[in-house]
Amino acid sequence: MRIKVSFAFCCVFCCVVGFTHAPACSDDVQSVQPPSAPTAQVDETLFSPPKTEKRPVVDVYHGVSVTDYYRWLEKGDVAEVQAWSDAENTYARRSLDSAPNRAEIARKLKALMGYESPDWYALNWCGGRLFALKSNPPKQQPFLVVMQSAGAPGTERVILDPNALDATGGTAIDWFVPSPDGKLVAVSLSTGGSERGNLHVYEVDSGAELTIDLIPRVNGGTAGGSLAWLGDGKGFFYTRYPAPGERAAADLDFFQEAWFHKLGADPKLDVPSLQKDLPRIAEIQLQASDDGCWILATVANGDGGEFDHWLLAPGKIPEKSHGQWRKIASLADKVIKARFSPDGKLWLLSRNNAPNGKLLELDPNAGLAKAQTIVPESDAVIIQFVVTKSRLYTADLIGGPYQARVFEKSGKALHAMELSPFSSVWRILALEGDDVLLRTESYIEPPAWKLYRAADKILTATALAKKPAASFDDAEMVREMCVSKDGTKVPLNILRKKGTKLDGSNKFLLYGYGGYGVSLSPYFDEKLRVWLDEGGVYADANIRGGGEFGEAWHLAGNLTNKQHVFDDFLACARYVIEAGYTKPERLAIAGGSNGGLLMGAVMTQAPELFRAVVSMVGIYDMLRVELTPNGAFNVTEFGTAKDKAQFDAMFAYSPYHRVVDGMAYPAVLFMTGANDPRVDPYNSRKMTARLQAATSSKRPILLRTSGNTGHGIGTPLDEQVKEQVDIWSFLNRELAGPR
Repeated sequence: MRIKVSFAFCCVFCCVVGFTHAPACSDDVQSVQPPSAPTAQVDETLFSPPKTEKRPVVDVYHGVSVTDYYRWLEKGDVAEVQAWSDAENTYARRSLDSAPNRAEIARKLKALMGYESPDWYALNWCGGRLFALKSNPPKQQPFLVVMQSAGAPGTERVILDPNALDATGGTAIDWFVPSPDGKLVAVSLSTGGSERGNLHVYEVDSGAELTIDLIPRVNGGTAGGSLAWLGDGKGFFYTRYPAPGERAAADLDFFQEAWFHKLGADPKLDVPSLQKDLPRIAEIQLQASDDGCWILATVANGDGGEFDHWLLAPGKIPEKSHGQWRKIASLADKVIKARFSPDGKLWLLSRNNAPNGKLLELDPNAGLAKAQTIVPESDAVIIQFVVTKSRLYTADLIGGPYQARVFEKSGKALHAMELSPFSSVWRILALEGDDVLLRTESYIEPPAWKLYRAADKILTATALAKKPAASFDDAEMVREMCVSKDGTKVPLNILRKKGTKLDGSNKFLLYGYGGYGVSLSPYFDEKLRVWLDEGGVYADANIRGGGEFGEAWHLAGNLTNKQHVFDDFLACARYVIEAGYTKPERLAIAGGSNGGLLMGAVMTQAPELFRAVVSMVGIYDMLRVELTPNGAFNVTEFGTAKDKAQFDAMFAYSPYHRVVDGMAYPAVLFMTGANDPRVDPYNSRKMTARLQAATSSKRPILLRTSGNTGHGIGTPLDEQVKEQVDIWSFLNRELAGPR
């Protein structure tokens, strides 16, 4: 599933549940120890998986009978399912704890992930001050800070530290939005990886909470959440899920609406604002113009990339309502983003007859037909844009890596910024005047915020830069091109040590996602230092379904075109074997969420290609996923079993249904979180049971369930370390065959 970008300021870090980005683990899993310490060369047959009873249930789809033997594992709150899950955890622990070199791998990962080097993200310039979330090991969770500027970290002050609120590390900040004058900040807090956030309002200078303004159910794992302040800071519009009793229990994660709250008033007196003509699977993102004259609501129709846009002129705060919202763009208009410029104009990123995107300028009082094209479509895929006093900035995808361009506000192209090769630009933040901050990183350069001064056209580093715990000076990134089944060329980004021999001897880890238009772009991950030092090579596949080459690339891999995603990934796997990087017995693959679906599909379609699979919080039963709350939001991406053509496509690749009895499958480590609001953990339970019963191989099929985390967002640091130790120990053992 795609992660909803809950941050009102668009934290790109959370756009994808990635192998290195979104862990989910727990102490309760780690506490189960084997009865005795096994030797380094463990016989996996000594540790047999639990026996799982088959209880067949037959469903008929469009005349096709489908037998589900493990439907009973869907009920996660039933004692027998919990006992089964505990038994699987015990089996997984016995296997994982027996891995050779586990202690050394753990030591290295703890040193890397616990390195006391701060990182700042989700920056917001408001009221003449810079707000940010700060991650600083060994603290378990990021915390909210404010400072004078990116060049003055010495002025930094903590506003809210969830680590102080919750000693267990289980409370996380979902998102925050400062008031226009920077004196107050609204924060969504959730616990246990649930993403079910309640709203709190704090004074920035004192850190005191305005307790009367506590509002429940503003954020969730289905539709995310957001907030927009009035220009005078006396109230705000916020997203709200139905309260118990307002709708049926099955609908409490749907029907998101926008409500209004007057600061200092009892939230029970809050009134609905935007609620009519919204889809059941609405996902609302709110923002306000700089002058406070307009509120914009961007409403996604689920996760398929379709959006409506609504405008409201709030004016004075009336008692009962807040004027009329006006729809300025519908789904068919293909406007995917909108934001205000300092002069109050509305700028739109449109894909209407422009799959790579074009930028439009619109007077908010006018209709979409009056919008003027400022930046026409080009080969570059516009992902972000920021309008300042007299400049326009874009961050564009060029197949996976990024470029950053500078325009006059009229649309006249000035120049591209000088970035490191194969970099990403995760965020552009407008400051005062025409200056902006950019967050950049690459596979070998850590994330840093850089200041672009429009007057001298220079991009310079600021003090807000992460100091790496390890150097990658001995490594290099190379970009290869693979050819998919239908002849489509698919990029592959490979991180390797300089001088790596192409003799087939390398351990190789291939990662993929391929969905929702989400792109795999270069990022810095210190944990890969352990992999490189173990003789490994790592690669990201820019397969279809993502947005690396625009919306056409996405649409070529969604709905009934989903098989292209798997064909592309398999082509990348075959390429690294044919090119001499590795061989099947030393090739591992990994993915999470929608990438977990990818893992399930390719391991069932070509099990002979892989030695090991790490699949996190994945989707495996494609015929029933839409019956879960967040699964309903994904119908616009995957399709529905109610439609015959879409059913035929999904049934053809659904991993759970493609498992074959007697087939020799790779070693698999499934990972899930009991509190996952995005992908129901039953997917992992059912897929594990099916593979354990079917495989003729002695390679382990393991299920690691965390009891106090979810899809990965909000996982405490210590839990992240434990998960990574299990992953890398598993891979190191499974790929440790002869070179």
